[in-house]
Amino acid sequence: MTEAGAPLLFLAALIGYLSGSVPYGLVFAKLFGLGDIRKIGSGNIGATNALRTGNKKMAAATLAGDVLKGTVPILVFLPFGLIPGAVAGFAAFCGHLFPVWLRFKGGKGVATYLGVLLGFAPSLVLVFALCWLLVAWASRYSSLAALTATLAVPLAAWIFGYGVAAILTAAMTALVYLKHHGNIRRLVAGTEGRIGAKS
Repeated sequence: MTEAGAPLLFLAALIGYLSGSVPYGLVFAKLFGLGDIRKIGSGNIGATNALRTGNKKMAAATLAGDVLKGTVPILVFLPFGLIPGAVAGFAAFCGHLFPVWLRFKGGKGVATYLGVLLGFAPSLVLVFALCWLLVAWASRYSSLAALTATLAVPLAAWIFGYGVAAILTAAMTALVYLKHHGNIRRLVAGTEGRIGAKS
């Protein structure tokens, strides 16, 4: 490992952001002949809305792209230290949420959040998955499951003594809640759509 200097951190942030800003949902929707995904369902470019197209292969490709865009930059910069790896992961996450190519209107970040965990702290993926599955099964709200899982992860990281991971995931969780403000309002109002419910 080498000590993280400003040029290295800048490069990690730049590469991470560029990786995260690739709008795979938009790209794959066009490649599969489905047009502009922003005109389908919720208008979001992420994997959840990709599934609403009815094309499972396109949705799977979008999910894989959104996960890996968070994982790959971390794997590149983590050998240089925890901080460069964390910077690359957070920048990738921000790139997905606020891509410059789409006027900073990106996805909600859950798949890329998972990708960052996979690259930076794989053990926390289990915490995320178990929490998501339990809440989704009990409530049938995908958004509530995601919000709960992303809240549980930094708490688990702190309990396990993963200092840098706790800070990284706490920052990402705050942005996830920001991007899910509409879902939170609908959950409070009781109008949020449930998993499996017909639109």
